[in-house]
Amino acid sequence: MKRRDYLRVLLVCALTLGAMPPISGQQPSSPPSPQDDTVRVTTSEVLLDAVVRDKKGRPVQDLTPEDFEVYEDGVRQQIRSARLVKREAGATPVAAESAPKTDVTPTTAPARAPLTDAAGVSAIALVFDRLSPEARSFARDAALSYAGDGLQSGNFVGVFNIDLALRVAQPYTTDARLVREAISNSGTQGSSAHASTVERVQGLSTQQQSLGTTVAAGISAASAGGQGNSSAGQQASAAGAARADQIFAEMEQRSLEVFEMLERDQQGYATTNGLLAVVNSMRRLPGRKALVFFSEGLAIPPGVQAYFRSVINSANRANVSIYAVDAAGLRVISGNKMARDEISRMANQAINRGGDEQTGRPLTMGLERNEDLLRSNPQSGLGQLASETGGFLIADTNNLKGRLRQVDEDLRTYYLLTYTPQNQNYDGRFRQIEVKLKRSGLDIQSRKGYYAVNAGDSAPVLAYEAPALAALGSRLRANSFPVYAAALSFPQAGKPGLVPVVVEVPARTMTYAANAEKKTFNTDFSVVALIKDERQQVIKKMSNRYQLTGALDKLDAAKNSEVLFYRETELPPGRYTIEAAVHDALAGTTSVRAGSVEVPDADDTKPRLSSVAIVKRGEQLKPVDKNPNNPFQIGEALLYPNLGEPLRKATTKQMAFFFTAYLPKGDTSAPKMLLEIMAGSRALAQLQADLPAPDASGRVQYASALPLDKFPPGKYELKITVRDTAGVAVSRSTAFTVEP
Repeated sequence: MKRRDYLRVLLVCALTLGAMPPISGQQPSSPPSPQDDTVRVTTSEVLLDAVVRDKKGRPVQDLTPEDFEVYEDGVRQQIRSARLVKREAGATPVAAESAPKTDVTPTTAPARAPLTDAAGVSAIALVFDRLSPEARSFARDAALSYAGDGLQSGNFVGVFNIDLALRVAQPYTTDARLVREAISNSGTQGSSAHASTVERVQGLSTQQQSLGTTVAAGISAASAGGQGNSSAGQQASAAGAARADQIFAEMEQRSLEVFEMLERDQQGYATTNGLLAVVNSMRRLPGRKALVFFSEGLAIPPGVQAYFRSVINSANRANVSIYAVDAAGLRVISGNKMARDEISRMANQAINRGGDEQTGRPLTMGLERNEDLLRSNPQSGLGQLASETGGFLIADTNNLKGRLRQVDEDLRTYYLLTYTPQNQNYDGRFRQIEVKLKRSGLDIQSRKGYYAVNAGDSAPVLAYEAPALAALGSRLRANSFPVYAAALSFPQAGKPGLVPVVVEVPARTMTYAANAEKKTFNTDFSVVALIKDERQQVIKKMSNRYQLTGALDKLDAAKNSEVLFYRETELPPGRYTIEAAVHDALAGTTSVRAGSVEVPDADDTKPRLSSVAIVKRGEQLKPVDKNPNNPFQIGEALLYPNLGEPLRKATTKQMAFFFTAYLPKGDTSAPKMLLEIMAGSRALAQLQADLPAPDASGRVQYASALPLDKFPPGKYELKITVRDTAGVAVSRSTAFTVEP
């Protein structure tokens, strides 16, 4: 039988199978909220703004390029341009005529950014963190005093509140009245359970110590001689009851301790995500910008550290200097002492619980947050946030107005420095920047570094994203291990631009670190996906970090699984490219994959067709797991798409596929389908069939399978054409490979 003939036969056989029965498999875990962002790729030139003051705090305006030295990772860089930017109150920034300019050879140096564009209009974001009532009132009064001066200088001011979410109290404006109203309202709104968990834990600690004293007294009395059996029994009973009370108190305390740890992580994420959002909103405005952050201390739990570094990196890329204000005002007790007292309290709790032998818990469990607690000292977390973004920390003072006035001065008088890094290997690592002055007796504020990603203003760049973004920006496509990725189009009613992005990582390809002592393993890898339009401009970025841990005896089972990265986005009609990178942090290796997707016109008077997907596996859904909005759910089954893996005849008996047709509004007739198997431009076989009638939403979901044993090894294309009753047709196709 000829190749074309037996393909016709297998098509007839396949279409009699009807809907494909579900196959058992794994369901991907629900992904966290997507972190999409619009980004643009620009040149590699680094632009620094630096504020220089004398010992009396006055701006210095007579420096020349020869007075500056810029070092990147300890290597001195050639400064391409250095000039003073000076803007009078309410005026457009201009270059000071007296500021000397460097002479650069046009054939070797990058073009300088126009000074007027680089200076721009100044903007200030006033951001209020979760604050206690006293600190909130203190911050409100300071912000109201500052707002008048800031707005008189012609700055745009926005007001934001961070609680468990970011709230815009006032969009950017030069209207002083609106800003003052937003600040006043921010000063009267309470925060969600500020410090309530810590207070409850401390209260229970006191209660536990009291119960412990009662238990000790009861036991001592019960063991004393000269008392009757009845009295001893009563005392023993009392001691037992007290011991039970203590156990229950310990249980409640431990619950609150765990909740406190989780709450600190949640609050840490809320703060860093809020700061990232505000910084990101300012990045398109050229020139130096300021973010004034009112907080009582920035807690940085271990899980939040990467996001904290991302705030600094994003602020540096967006030319946003962060000025951190310790809203607690003048602290009688230093922040470090407060942190040490908290550590001591937790250590005492651990000791009171008896340590390993009595509780089964490590004696050091109560000390696990030492580093976290020390970072909550305003002189630490807040200071680092400010100093590394070119701002400064305002702390240990009840007079904020004078220091805040310097924020406006920094926006009006500063130097712009540019250089092209000598190290052109954009590997995603964090590069330290140090700006020095040859003239003594001066203080300089400047940014401290950036992630080496050739992605221009692609803020926010999260710390774990940097290596993967560097690989995506490289001309050499990394291919260290197998990865599969695809973007598919499902033009649903109400969401004609719906595009799910799926990346599959075989777990066996990742690096695992085993801890023989703890009998655990862990791995750390990240997935970053970019969607580019037809001009190859990045319009969407999405990512996730996977830090997987488990028992060492489960390692083999873990390696036999797969990790699915799943995101949904909506795109306007057009053709797009998806580029995905998976970075193995433990091995320092990366793999990159690319694909394409077409989003059809959003015209509900014509039929629309989803991407045609080959099925890798499926699973039966429980009623509670059903989601009619899931594009991969068909009937009772959840289908997992094949993202490009070859179909091996030795292990796979059939090629399953599925698609969804969306009929014109009001069309309830069953459409026609033409199925074709293509090899290059030749149609090897084709067959027409009737599809089921559409459901109430005008959707026709169809899944079937083709026997694979008759396919010779090679590359093929499955093409589906759907025609409505008016004769309007739409086609989609997908490629697949058959191996022995």
